[in-house]
Amino acid sequence: MRRRSNRGNDQAEVNMTPMLDIVFILLIFFIVTATFLQEQGFDMRPPPPNDEAEPTEPNPVILVQVDAENRVFVNQRATSEDRVLAAVQRIRAEAPQSAVLIEPNDEALHGTISTIWDDMRSNGIPVSIQRARGGGDDT
Repeated sequence: MRRRSNRGNDQAEVNMTPMLDIVFILLIFFIVTATFLQEQGFDMRPPPPNDEAEPTEPNPVILVQVDAENRVFVNQRATSEDRVLAAVQRIRAEAPQSAVLIEPNDEALHGTISTIWDDMRSNGIPVSIQRARGGGDDT
């Protein structure tokens, strides 16, 4: 018995036609769907004029200042640290939408500023902090 040795002739061939068909179908699908996409742009027209009357006066700001010696001023009137909340509430009784601006000096004690901040926040008064104007040497 003789065995055949056809090892050199047994090569597998890959048929590329079905794969190319799938690639072309996907390409056509993506081209067709991409043309239906609508790009959103920005509307560059200005908004229509507002017919409502604008407020004539902005809400006043209640200025709380703490100087280098830890003295507290509410709208430039001296007061104690314990009486700041009462002074602010008295001013807010006339202008309820007003907010508090704390302006501490760089040398003021942190405890004083945080006490005033906590008092305002716990009573629902809007508050922010701004560095004192001309309060430090920036050389």
